[in-house]
Amino acid sequence: MEADPIDLHVEAIIFCASEPISILEIQTGLEEYFQSSLGLEIIEKSVDALQKKYEASTFSFEILASGGGYQFLTKPAFQPSVSAILKQKIKKRLSTSGMETLSIIAYKQPVSKPEIEKIRGVNCDYAIQKLLEKELIEIGGKSEGVGRPSLYRTSKKFIDYFGINHINQLPELKELQAEENSIGQILE
Repeated sequence: MEADPIDLHVEAIIFCASEPISILEIQTGLEEYFQSSLGLEIIEKSVDALQKKYEASTFSFEILASGGGYQFLTKPAFQPSVSAILKQKIKKRLSTSGMETLSIIAYKQPVSKPEIEKIRGVNCDYAIQKLLEKELIEIGGKSEGVGRPSLYRTSKKFIDYFGINHINQLPELKELQAEENSIGQILE
């Protein structure tokens, strides 16, 4: 049996929604896409059909009404395994100092610890150690400067962690810098 094209679009929209999405929001989006009027009953029928589809035991998730809309949620039987993975992921989050240090390394690589500390204005031993433990950075040689400090660069795991294919895909620094006035307050 061939799937209804509307069902496929509704399924994709619910899947991609980061929070519960309402029938009206789905309708509005699909009407814009198809450039034609769709009744709410068409969307409701599609959501009902998808809910029945995902009730099958062959799926580990389902579409549930939640928060005034619909979203994909893991079925209760699979929540313990998902929770275990989420706990690991939480442990892997970077602190603000780690993220700042990683950003400097990503944009200035290869860069030494004294150069990083000069930019940040604080000691970076702990942040660098954590980034090395998480394998987001690696030692890429030695500087020719005084004391021949290690040079740090991003690793393959950094590329994977941030979902890019190459370091050149990082946003340009000018895209990230906010304009400042002379007093240091954010302009509105």
